[in-house]
Amino acid sequence: MHFELAFVLLFSIATAVAIAARYFKFPYTVALVLAGLGLGIVQAFEPPHLTKELLFAVILPGLLFEAAFHVDFRKFWKNKLAITSLAIPGVVASMGLTALLLSPVMRGMNALEGFGLIHAMVFASLIVSTDPIAVVGLFKALGAPKRLAILVEGESLLNDGTSVVLFTLVVGVVGGKEFTVGSAVLDFIKVAGMGAFIGVAVGFAVGKVILRVEDAMVEITCTVIAAYGSFVVAEHFHYSGVIATVVAGMLCGNWAAQQGMGPTTRIAVESFWEYLAFALNSVVFLLIGLEVQLSSLLASWLPILLAYAAVVLGRAVVVYGVSGLLRLTSERMPWRWSAVLTWSGLRGAVSMVLVLGLPDDFAHRELLVNMTFGVVVLSIIFQGLTMAPVLKKLGITGLKDVYQEQYELARGRLGAIHAALAALEAMRRRREIPVDVLEPMERDYQQKAQAVEQELTTLKQQSNRFHEEEQQEAIRRVLIVEKDALFSAYQQGTLNKEVFEHLTTELDERMAKAKDAEAHVPAEDAHAPPPQALAS
Repeated sequence: MHFELAFVLLFSIATAVAIAARYFKFPYTVALVLAGLGLGIVQAFEPPHLTKELLFAVILPGLLFEAAFHVDFRKFWKNKLAITSLAIPGVVASMGLTALLLSPVMRGMNALEGFGLIHAMVFASLIVSTDPIAVVGLFKALGAPKRLAILVEGESLLNDGTSVVLFTLVVGVVGGKEFTVGSAVLDFIKVAGMGAFIGVAVGFAVGKVILRVEDAMVEITCTVIAAYGSFVVAEHFHYSGVIATVVAGMLCGNWAAQQGMGPTTRIAVESFWEYLAFALNSVVFLLIGLEVQLSSLLASWLPILLAYAAVVLGRAVVVYGVSGLLRLTSERMPWRWSAVLTWSGLRGAVSMVLVLGLPDDFAHRELLVNMTFGVVVLSIIFQGLTMAPVLKKLGITGLKDVYQEQYELARGRLGAIHAALAALEAMRRRREIPVDVLEPMERDYQQKAQAVEQELTTLKQQSNRFHEEEQQEAIRRVLIVEKDALFSAYQQGTLNKEVFEHLTTELDERMAKAKDAEAHVPAEDAHAPPPQALAS
């Protein structure tokens, strides 16, 4: 079958799966994998294979850039310690634990003679990262508390780079390359650091163009260049393309887009990347299902189950360990979130591509391939299907309840209406538009504002949560203003150093308490009927 026809079929199947998943309220990514498995069994057509070239040249840069473009850097930076702890030392520790758990169990199986610690290390290094394609897609579909979503997305954006470097080092050791901890650390710093530098350079150059141009098509093209150009340049020089693309995406989304794009252009750019992410996610999850040979997996069911248990247990130990250490800092999180972070560690296409890249004569290659494919499929299907029940069981809002969705819609409408009223007032002051034209429009918007405010009042009567969220947001903003005022007074010499440090310490304690309150998401009855006033 021609390559072009195969892709047309893939998109047609993805469209049908998307419609069915929405109708039956089924996780879209899980549905795609199941559809791929079914098509693979019946061998309906010959699909394109999930190769390193396809993943790295087409799919991964686009998905990474789209996720990074929409990450709020201020929130990312507020959680930098938690994210980097999970994505760098956490990945290394998880790899070691997984290998140590798996190796003795595998050696105990008589049919697997010669499977030693080094083979377990190879498997652990390629399976250890949480794939951003799976995690970001799933959490967007399910919904999660804002800070928890930032932690999951931030970790998934960074830990692929760590995993690829670790895999390269471990395979090099198997091939006879000399290994020392010092050289490994230096190699990692060089690969990740230069990747970040290339991402900054490409993102800055593209951002400068965006700041000078006001053309939606040109600016969309610039973001595509930033996404794929940063990845290609970094990989060409043997640095981390993953880190380069993530950095370029954050720079474009948090600087260039906010300062250089008008509202219409911003909408066009975001619509383009949302569609591209949907298309790439559709292709990759279908290909994951199509790539798997169920007969081979069933023949290796015991090693797959043992590997899956080792992977989940290793991640759980690391996540809870990091969470415990973070409780000594301002970035502490509820223990319930540790369970969600553990269970959200889905595996995906990157692991499959890495294992397929092993040489044909690599010891236990077929077993490693089956174990990797089996763990990927199990994590996507089993953890993907149980994610929403886990969130609800732990009292963490997963799928939005009816009140939450109506509340967010009303808040969004009210914000847009107030912005329109402010614009009309500015037109009145500048006398750009005649008053007799503006007054009817102002009355219309004021009536809309009153109706939405009444809707919000009705919603607040149904749940105290919305009032608490608004109060926490107001407290957070006021504390930021207080801290800025203290810093300005200190710079101007109004406050001496001792007084400044004392007041800043007090303020930091208040901000830590506010963070704890903001992080806590009270349980709600998601099945309560909507108020009659809003049912129509």
